[in-house]
Amino acid sequence: MGKYTKEDILRLAKEQEVSFIRLQFTDILGTIKNVEIPLSQLPKALDNKMMFDGSSIEGFVRIEESDMYLYPDLDTWVIFPWTAGRGKVARLICDIYTADGKPFAGDPRSNLKRVLSEMEEMGFTHFNLGPEPEFFLFKLDEYGEPTLELNDHGGYFDLAPTDLGENCRKEIVVELEEMGFEVEASHHEVAPGQHEIDFKYADAVTACDNIQTFKLVVKTIARKHGLHATFMPKPIYGISGSGMHCNLSLFKGNENVFFDPNGKLQLSEVAYQFMAGILKHAPGYTAITNPIVNSYKRLVPGYEAPVYVAWSARNRSPLVRIPTSRGLSTRVELRSVDPAANPYLAMAVLLRAGLDGIKNKLTPPAPVDRNIYEMTKEEREAEGISDLPGTLHFAIEELRKDEVIKDALGPHIFTNFVEAKEIEWNMFRSHVTNWERDHYMKLY
Repeated sequence: MGKYTKEDILRLAKEQEVSFIRLQFTDILGTIKNVEIPLSQLPKALDNKMMFDGSSIEGFVRIEESDMYLYPDLDTWVIFPWTAGRGKVARLICDIYTADGKPFAGDPRSNLKRVLSEMEEMGFTHFNLGPEPEFFLFKLDEYGEPTLELNDHGGYFDLAPTDLGENCRKEIVVELEEMGFEVEASHHEVAPGQHEIDFKYADAVTACDNIQTFKLVVKTIARKHGLHATFMPKPIYGISGSGMHCNLSLFKGNENVFFDPNGKLQLSEVAYQFMAGILKHAPGYTAITNPIVNSYKRLVPGYEAPVYVAWSARNRSPLVRIPTSRGLSTRVELRSVDPAANPYLAMAVLLRAGLDGIKNKLTPPAPVDRNIYEMTKEEREAEGISDLPGTLHFAIEELRKDEVIKDALGPHIFTNFVEAKEIEWNMFRSHVTNWERDHYMKLY
């Protein structure tokens, strides 16, 4: 993604014959929203004068405080390659400001920038994220609605013809690269119909922008192939769910402060402190990193998703893994996050958790290099290994108790997020499912 001025964007829009511009932002629940404007309104938008009604957006403001302004981030200018011809569409990702010219407290992107400024006050310059989002491809029916029929029955790293999603995945990669992504790998995942496309790490805000753009591209191109792409964590019972492993690192200038050639495992004291904060606050941030009822159908023993709060540099069953790469690539991999998470909120709480570990010089527990899934409850307790919350309800309760994570969200986002999730949980727990009817109708 290049660096642009207003003049650059106006010139490019004219040269590339762009007809419409989508001014995009993300609501508290992680849903992409946009105000689409014709080319004639682009100068007004670039002067931060485009207004919208914030009272109509989930968790934003009351109706009497509805006037919000869209401030485009010029560096997010991109033309959607699949809109060639008449009606070509470009997009700009925006921050939300109030009528008095202040960042809106309910804007997840602006909130992440607030937490990043606190990081900078501690002397760090960059918080980098390398995401690994997974998704499923389902066939569409004759009416264009998603079915429960997976597009293939392939497995990990399978090739065509077993991997029938290969052509769709290839086109997604082509579109992403044309939009400026540096795609590092794409492959079929463990479960039938499941795929992963990895792109290069970036600073936290850019990486979150990329995640949101990635989801949009995947869903758009999948539909062109007669498929429905979903980032729902566990769409099918009995097979692996979709995660979004997050590779995290802190920098001072060009120095990765997690790397110490003389440290144990070549990790610095800061790396251990950051990891200790991530482990300590795991129960508190799980409602953010795993934000829907369905998230907890993935976080169960027996699959690859972690359910135990521990770390290791050797095996993949704990919550946190330290990949083998060192030097500039030294990183902490958090494996619990799923792709339903609002990336801006997830990065805000993870950064704050890690910074809390650094501020308070926390020490992580000893690594657990055994397969935790094979340990008994008594063995886990002896090792000091606790469980992640098992439902959205318990995750919300843990969030309420964690002042560090609440502060990372700010009062506005915390209050509105919890309110929305309590409604979601109450709707779920009162719903009568097919499983209940299958098990109880005849028995009772």
